[in-house]
Amino acid sequence: MAGETRFERATGGFGDRCSTVEPLPCVATNSLMVGLHYVKGNVKIIPTYLLFKEKKIMKLAVIGTGNMGKALLGGFVKGGVISPSEAWCFDVYTEACTKCAADLGVNAASSAQDAVKDADYVLMAVKPIHFDDALKGIKDSLKPGAIVLSIAAAVTCARIGGILGEGRKFVRIMPNTPAQVGLGVAAVCPVGLSDEESDFVLKLLNTCGETILCDENTLDAIGCVSGTGPAYVMLFIEAMADAAVSLGIKRTDALKIAAATVAGSGKLALETGTHPAVLKDMVCSPGGTTIAGVMALEENGLRNAVIKSVTAAYDKTQEMKGNK
Repeated sequence: MAGETRFERATGGFGDRCSTVEPLPCVATNSLMVGLHYVKGNVKIIPTYLLFKEKKIMKLAVIGTGNMGKALLGGFVKGGVISPSEAWCFDVYTEACTKCAADLGVNAASSAQDAVKDADYVLMAVKPIHFDDALKGIKDSLKPGAIVLSIAAAVTCARIGGILGEGRKFVRIMPNTPAQVGLGVAAVCPVGLSDEESDFVLKLLNTCGETILCDENTLDAIGCVSGTGPAYVMLFIEAMADAAVSLGIKRTDALKIAAATVAGSGKLALETGTHPAVLKDMVCSPGGTTIAGVMALEENGLRNAVIKSVTAAYDKTQEMKGNK
């Protein structure tokens, strides 16, 4: 009503019974409004807390519901950072999109444009060869301030920025497949984000494993270790299992033993912080079986093969980026 003070409106007429109250300027905060009032004669301040702000609704859209897109979205939702009602997904393969929505309890969109409408964050989980067309297709549907997250390998910041246009915020991310079980590694390179926005992106990705904030050159290098590494580890697990089978162990048991040995060894290195060489030496008794096996690996060039595989992946990354 006209002539009513903010204090009177907030207290339902209490101000009518307190005519000596003069409202001082109210201070707005993220969670409440504090009205400070000076009472004549009593010389005291009365804090009034008006708890009326509703929870901010966040919308996240995921374009592409393949293994990585679904894994990351699943982590975000199961980790409690995004509620299912706040998440939308789209895939050109309708069945994949429908299944993703049903499995995670999120919303399925009928088009990429509908998925990203009013979205605060948009995860582009499409293959590099389809990335440009996919991003161009949704660019005009993005609201001002929307932040694009890209997991497309070798798609550079310059390329993303060139499509989105000047002033747009985006993040290059290099995750890996263990994100599907919450044990992934993601390199994260934000462009134009505030500290608060970067922290939120890290909070999202932390639901799927470890995160490393870095520049773009470092991201490419990390991707050639963590991104391609699971394939090398799977080859090692398979080879260990084949050896076990040759020694008479059942295939199912052989795979379980090999995979659990790799998983346990990795966890041991992470949780103890001990250098792998020291952990290796702890297993190698003088003249024992382990050192004999280590010597065989050295003779057959295991270290050189692993190093060559990572550097070959890096060379290919540079080639895909157009640097070679």
